[in-house]
Amino acid sequence: MNTEASLSSLPRKPHQALRAIACAALAFACAGVGAFAQDNNAASADTQTSTNAAAPTPAEVSKLSVDQQVRWLQKAQKSGALVKMDDAQLTALFQALDPLVVPTLIKLGPSGYPSYEFTLSRWERLNGKWPNKPAHMLVKLDHEPLRIYAKWLPDGEHSGEEVIYDASKKPDEMYGHLGGLLGVMPMWTALDGTLARAQSNHKITDLGTEFIVSQFMTDAKKYVEVGASYKPDVEVKTINGVRVVALTYTSPSGKPQFYAKKQTLGLDLRHPYFRTVEAYGDDGQIFEKIVIDSITPRNFDAEAFDPKNPDYKF
Repeated sequence: MNTEASLSSLPRKPHQALRAIACAALAFACAGVGAFAQDNNAASADTQTSTNAAAPTPAEVSKLSVDQQVRWLQKAQKSGALVKMDDAQLTALFQALDPLVVPTLIKLGPSGYPSYEFTLSRWERLNGKWPNKPAHMLVKLDHEPLRIYAKWLPDGEHSGEEVIYDASKKPDEMYGHLGGLLGVMPMWTALDGTLARAQSNHKITDLGTEFIVSQFMTDAKKYVEVGASYKPDVEVKTINGVRVVALTYTSPSGKPQFYAKKQTLGLDLRHPYFRTVEAYGDDGQIFEKIVIDSITPRNFDAEAFDPKNPDYKF
């Protein structure tokens, strides 16, 4: 399949471009990331219309084909070129990009690392109440099989709680102490049960960059299905010390068809995934905010996901 040719010929009218997202996504799934793994010479040739390949003007970017914009953006993230731009430059650049570029970049990934450790701050509206402070968590995550260790840090909500999940042992359960009496009595509980939902609208397996990416791509397809505009509002924000390109998408119908009525997703400046999420309901109230404060690729041994680890307090 000639993915480059199919992307180069994508129509630019909004309704046509929206329909093309679904077709392009299918092409990416078949062709794989390797279709865009171009060497530096090829990438330079793609941007020969620019006098400065590291930082083309918005007008120059808008003249490139979609696949050229994607490849340029991939290279700009990896090289650190985006980090060097000021807020006004980043805003103008992303406003000039074709609406297909960010979904394509995210689809091609990688949406995370095979194994990594990260800290995140998470606010969630539960039973109509917004928390006074976020849950601040340290998370270790490994794939194949999916294994997760999460600890709630002392400066946030639910301080001291711990959870371990191992898909190879009990795919539908997790082990931990979730607060109250359970804080001194670790036990197995259903992954999506009442106890787990008491402090979050999400399962423990929803932690990480991959879930945010998956939810974004799911909504992207729904925008296509209803023929809604998919061009986001763009601004640059620094949230909890994390500087991102904040892309705000407003859905036509809100929940439950879409994840939210309005979402602001913060694109990392160096990697093709989102670092922040702000989600608003049909009533205009924010119901979720996530900031991935730091993320570091790591290799873990079995002890990292063993309740008997002496560093844990199960």
